[in-house]
Formats: sequence, C-alpha cells, structure tokens
Amino acid sequence: MDIFQVLTLIGGLSLFLFGMSIMGQSLERRAGRKLRTILGKLTTGKAAGLFTGLVVTAVIQSSSATTVMVVGFVNSGLMTLRQAIHVIMGANVGTTVTAWILSLSGIDSGNLFVGLLKPSSFVPVLSLVGIVLYLFCKDTKKKDTGMILLGFATLMFGMETMSGSVRGLGDLPWFQNLFLLFRNPLLGVLAGAAVTAVLQSSSASVGLLQALAATGQVSYSAAIPIIMGQNIGTCVTALLSSVGTNQNAKRAALVHLSFNVIGSAVWLAVFCLVRALFAPIFFGEAATLLGIAVIHTVFNVLCTVLMLPLTGLLEAMTMKLIPEKSQKGGESELDERLLSTPSIALQRCQDVAGALANTAMDALRESLTLAENWDPALAERIHKQEALTDHYEDILSTYLLRLSARQISQEDSAEAAKLLKIIGDLERIADHSVHLAESFGELREKDLTLTREARGEYAVLSGAIGEILSLTASAFLEGDASAAQSVEPLEQVIDILKEKMRTCHILRMQEGKCSVSVGFIWSDILTDLSRVSDHCSNIAGCMLEIGAPNLNLHESLRETRSGSPDFRVRFEEYRLKYALTGEIKT
Repeated sequence: MDIFQVLTLIGGLSLFLFGMSIMGQSLERRAGRKLRTILGKLTTGKAAGLFTGLVVTAVIQSSSATTVMVVGFVNSGLMTLRQAIHVIMGANVGTTVTAWILSLSGIDSGNLFVGLLKPSSFVPVLSLVGIVLYLFCKDTKKKDTGMILLGFATLMFGMETMSGSVRGLGDLPWFQNLFLLFRNPLLGVLAGAAVTAVLQSSSASVGLLQALAATGQVSYSAAIPIIMGQNIGTCVTALLSSVGTNQNAKRAALVHLSFNVIGSAVWLAVFCLVRALFAPIFFGEAATLLGIAVIHTVFNVLCTVLMLPLTGLLEAMTMKLIPEKSQKGGESELDERLLSTPSIALQRCQDVAGALANTAMDALRESLTLAENWDPALAERIHKQEALTDHYEDILSTYLLRLSARQISQEDSAEAAKLLKIIGDLERIADHSVHLAESFGELREKDLTLTREARGEYAVLSGAIGEILSLTASAFLEGDASAAQSVEPLEQVIDILKEKMRTCHILRMQEGKCSVSVGFIWSDILTDLSRVSDHCSNIAGCMLEIGAPNLNLHESLRETRSGSPDFRVRFEEYRLKYALTGEIKT
C-alpha cells in the first residue's frame, strides 16, 4: 500500500463523514415538525422512549448526536434520567441503519434487477436528481430533498473510494497478520473503541470496517469484538458533551457508557465461551458487508434486550457514582447542545417563551388588583416576575439569533422570527405591570384616592384588559386562531375606552371633583393599560400571520380586518360589553 492509496483512503473516509453529516442535517430539516412530534411523546413510557431514540437516530444518522441531544434535554430539565436511559437504548439500535445501507455495496449478481440495488447502479441517478432539485428548485423542502440525495451519494462514493483503496491489502502478509492479531477479543475491542473515539461516529467506524472486509481478510472472529468496541468508543462524544452540565446530565452520559460497557462485556464473554467450547466454522469465515450489518444489528438488539429490564439498576448505579450535591446554576433553560438539532432547539424556545408569557401575564393580572387592594408583598412579587421576564427575553433573543444563523428550514426560520417579535411584546407587558404597581403605590404613598366614577371606569377597563390577556394567552400558548382574531376588535374598543376615560377625567378636574396630582397618575395608568392591549394585538397578529416579513404587522392587520363583517360584529359585541356607566349602548 503506497502513499497514494493511503491518501485515497483518507479522502474516501472524509467524503463518507461529510456525506453522512450533510444527509443527517438535511433529513432533520426535512422532518422538522414531525421530529418534534416524536420527541413530544417521550414521557409516555418505556416503549415510547425506545421508539423515539430509534427513529430520531435513524433520521439524523448518528447515535452520538442523539445522545448529545439527550444530555442537553436532561440538562434543561426536559427529560428525566429514566427517560434518557430508554432513548439511549433506542439510539443504539437506530444507529445500525447506516450499516445496512452500506451493505448494498457488497451486492454482486448477474441478475439485472438485483444488480440495480447496487449503489454504483443507482447513486449516479440519485446524484442527478439531487443536483437538479438543489440548483433549480426554489422551494426549501425540495432543496433539502436534493441535499439528502447528494449527501447519500457522497456517502456511498466515499464508501466505494475506501473499499477501492484497501482492495489490494488482502494480498499483503502484514495486513493478514494484523487481522489475525485482532482475533484476540480484547485487542479487537480496544481497536474498535479507539477508531470510533477518533472518528466520533460508530456508523463511520462500521463503514470503515465494512470497507476493510471487502479485502476478504477480516474474519467474523475478528469483526465481532471490533463491533463491540465500536459501541464503547461512540460514548466519548456524550462524555465530552457532559462537561460543565448538571449532575443529571452527567449521569445520562455515564448511563450511555455503562450501558455499552456492560453489554459489550457480557456478550464478549458469551462470544469467547462459544468460540472456546464449540469453535463454530462460521467464526473463521471472511466477513461480508451484509454479515457485518447483521452482526451490528443483532449485537445492539441483544444489548438492549439484556439491559432494558435493568434500567432501574442503571439509574441507581449512576446516582451512586455521581451523588447529588448542591450546585450553582442548576438546569439550563436553553442548552447549547440542542442547537445541533434546530427543530428541537426551536421547540425548546417555544416552551421557554410559554413560560415568559405566563409570567408576564400573571404579573399584569396581579398588578390590576392593586387598585383596590394595595399589597406591598404583591408589588414586590411583580417586580421579581418582571426581572424573570427580562432574563427569559435575554436568553431567548440570544439563542434564537444563534439558531437563525444556522442552516434551518424555511418554516423554522419563520417560526424563529415570529418568536423574536413576540418575546419583545411579552417582556413589555411585564414592564407595564411594574409601572402599574408603581402608580398604585404612588397613590398610596401620597394618600390620594380615585373618585367613585374613576373606580367604576377602571373596573370596566381592567375587565377588558383581563379578557384581552386571556385571548392572547389562548392564541399564543394553544394556537387558538379564533381567540387571535378576537384580539384586534377588543384592542380597538380599549383604545376608544381610554380616550373616553381621559375626557371624563378632564371634565371631573374642571368640576373640581379630582386633583391634578391624581390626574397625572391616572393618565399614566390609562397609558400603560392601552399599551398592554397594543402588545396583545401585536402578539395575536404574529400568530395569525406566521412568517409574514412585515415587521409592522399590527398596522397591516388592522387595515385588512377593520372592514370585514366578522371584525365589525366582534367590535360591536365588545363595545356593548365594555360600555361605561351612563353611556348610550345602542
């Protein structure tokens, strides 16, 4: 084997890794919301966790990536350690899909139809279709489909290149002796673990083994321990990812390592026992590409069958090895590890944005009660809630901008843009809750009171604000389109109410029923409540027009709806419902 063959081998391996990465990323973008739906069923039980791990790994073509994602979920508090164990077990089975795809390279038949299954027969066609879709289609989904095909073609071309570069090794004595040496099971396990740790991918390591098997010098007796070692080597990625995480995330990475080490140790002992007692002829035969895929799958399934009943023991063992202790920081709301899977990271952003919405709206509702029942403790809690919304907005803005900078689908990009606009409005609602609390606190400190008429008007307006908050919450948190459509007419009613209340207050001051000092505070209260309704309108507009490029969405939606019959009907309903005392209602 000369230097040129070595360079060809390195080039083939590089193309293999690149193709697998491109195909996995494109598959993840293409799956998008479906992948999020699958992950949303994680808590339904042991079987669901296994299925989730299997499917997600089959989609993104990497058990290492799935396990890193799991570490991120546990670190964010989205997944318990027990759930993580089940997903990791499923990921170990899901990663075997790649070996089956690569085994197609070993097809050798004179039959035309069987020969068409060989990658060299159909990959050129896939490449042509892929490049046409990628270069000439504007639809992002079609482009992603093209990238999937191109990634697969690159992967298979890399595999063929690796196989071609090592084909001549079968006749070299040192190569034959090398794989005779690997018949020592411990050396085989160490070799498989080392290569996989360097490549950071068990799929790539299995592909390299399949390429070497094409020389005819890799026996099953040597291949089986190497495959077992590959499962151990793939744990390195998760272990590195767990650095700097909380205790539970470190335990998830340790579970991955323990699962593979224990499974490999048990089945390696069985393998050695069978070889010593029965010496099957099969062990001495040359391994085929298909044979390696079968062994890889059977071994991972057997490990899962062995360890599945012991999930409680695995959990207890990791809890013992990594005991609970006080730590700063705790769970991370938005874990950076999730950025490697954008659709999942976006789902997590929506969850955190939901927490932001609940906190902001709870603060506003509580501030409304301070007009009649002043409570310093409640005012202090509103300040703390507002500080929490500042924290949520800060981390979400940073995270969403980093997410948007990645190559994500058009739908996910629109969703990220929508969230960026909405979180600003939610944070401002929390700001207004503090302003309201301060206004009512100022009335208390200066021993000022609102007139009976002003209190009655405030009751009407606060009722309207309470309803628009509820409608906005339903629109954003539950995706209720009907609630979103009701926000804009109510917002216009609130604007009209505010102006009428300003006019009524000026008349009271002119009649000497109210002081100027109260008037300034009252004006601030009306302004804050009116602006809260404006922010609710912006949020509802974003929910109705996901992906609209218009940044001034509130104005454009108002123009399009103000003339619609449905808008007028709802407007009249709210106008009558929130009419001021003494106002003509017809």
